[in-house]
Amino acid sequence: MRTDFLWVEQYRPKTIDDCILPSSLKTLFSSYIKKGELTNLLLSGTPGIGKTTVAKVICDQLNCDSIMINGSEEGGIDVLRNKIKNFASTVSLSGGKKVVILDEADYLNPQSTQPALRGFIEEFHTNCRFILTCNFKNRIIEPLHSRFSNIEFRISPKDKPRLASKLFERAIFILKEQNVNYEEKVLAELIKKYFPDFRKVINELQRYSVSGSIDAGILVNISNENLKSLMAHLKSKDFGNMRKWVINNLDNDPVRIFRSIYDNLYETLQPETIPHAVLILADYQYKSAFVADQELNFVACLTELMSQVKFK
Repeated sequence: MRTDFLWVEQYRPKTIDDCILPSSLKTLFSSYIKKGELTNLLLSGTPGIGKTTVAKVICDQLNCDSIMINGSEEGGIDVLRNKIKNFASTVSLSGGKKVVILDEADYLNPQSTQPALRGFIEEFHTNCRFILTCNFKNRIIEPLHSRFSNIEFRISPKDKPRLASKLFERAIFILKEQNVNYEEKVLAELIKKYFPDFRKVINELQRYSVSGSIDAGILVNISNENLKSLMAHLKSKDFGNMRKWVINNLDNDPVRIFRSIYDNLYETLQPETIPHAVLILADYQYKSAFVADQELNFVACLTELMSQVKFK
């Protein structure tokens, strides 16, 4: 079993046909490849759903020269003045189009970098295309929206069973190739827990595969008793034990934890204080998609709940 390579890269799809996508999106992206033409694209959707993979696959299948820039790491104006301009201003050696992939473009500065990007798109439109990926398209300024074909990666309820089944098949293929034993029931639960974050599923499989087996021992669930202990810490304003609870439960998906707390508000809080609690949870759940330190964000959320709401 290889442990020196990220599975998400090793098993990244090479063609649109290999991508796990709703039929409508697969048909749309296939049409670009068949026509051999590409417009500027803004790909939006939840993390791990395949936006970056699709951007790379399109470039590969169209034989475009491409450059990948991560907006969360290189979001300043100097990136445009240097990396993008140097790349976009030259002609492709293969004679084809050149493509700038701006990953996590919602991190680009909306006051400086995004407005400047608008000018570069117009200046180099003859030989360069731009593909932006983002989790939150509302953070992209309107002048950019109007210059891109907006494509939202959204999985409808009717598509979910089929795509989850495809992910299940892909996971089995990976585990067999890596010689990792697995229980189908546990694998199904893992996919159910993180779907549609395909990247998270594969990363978790690689993490747990170190033991050589994917079995019931890997599933860390937030039991009712576990959640009751957290609410007891909040009610008694026991910051120390609340923080220990957070540390012990960081392996859980943050969205899942926020949802579990939300589902139990009526059992633990005074009715008049529940709306305020909902606003607090929604605010910190949104922040969890951007923060570098999930523990700090979650402790801050629980601290605010501890001090601002009334318990039964």
